[in-house]
Amino acid sequence: MSKPNTQQRRHTIIALLNEQGEVTVDELAQRFATSEVTIRKDLTALENNGLLLRRYGGAVLVPSDMVAERINEPVSQQKQALAKAAAERIRDHNRIIIDSGSTTAALLGELAKKHGLVVMTNSLAVANALRELEPEPTLLMTGGTWDASSESFQGQVAEQVLRSYDFDQLFIGADSIDLERGTTTFNELTALSRVMAEVAREVVVMVESDKIGRKIPNLELPWEAIHTLVTDSGITTEQQQQLEQKGINLIIAPKS
Repeated sequence: MSKPNTQQRRHTIIALLNEQGEVTVDELAQRFATSEVTIRKDLTALENNGLLLRRYGGAVLVPSDMVAERINEPVSQQKQALAKAAAERIRDHNRIIIDSGSTTAALLGELAKKHGLVVMTNSLAVANALRELEPEPTLLMTGGTWDASSESFQGQVAEQVLRSYDFDQLFIGADSIDLERGTTTFNELTALSRVMAEVAREVVVMVESDKIGRKIPNLELPWEAIHTLVTDSGITTEQQQQLEQKGINLIIAPKS
């Protein structure tokens, strides 16, 4: 019997999760007669697409509230409000980086009001949307190694390209905000985000308030690397105080 291809294997992993609630790397490697490295790649790709949550040695189902959030992301009014508030920090002729992600992508509709922008991105979706703007900004691409799970370019080539420039601002999202550590993410590819932060004079994190306080293991940007956090009015007074004590410029977007 031939081994299932990648798509079939990942579909079966999700089916098993729906039946069992959790799976382990070891049992999946045995079931599919493949290496644990391959299974870990499968789980990482599925996690980055919002279909499961990694745990040590395996994975579990995504909580239903997080599934609902991901389904509603393309039409989220919260994201539009964050984008409008974040875009107010962009001046004509600024040089900016827009990281891949649905929250930062919401920023694109606001850029048509700006003139003479230079925009670097690691996302093909962002790049294609920028080409539709009028006036069209000058577009720069990082290049690098294409990562299908995050639908973005990553790797050393992308990092080298970024270090060849300097930027006024980086606009970046996050899977969660750890009030002690900084931004955290499901994605294990965090090196490029840190280089983006290094080459930008202002790092602007755009994140919905319900992601503040979630516990996700992978640290992306420490607070020392972040200047501004744009969120919505769902943030609590205690959370505001903790962020302001860290010297973060906090912007609360008004309800749309």
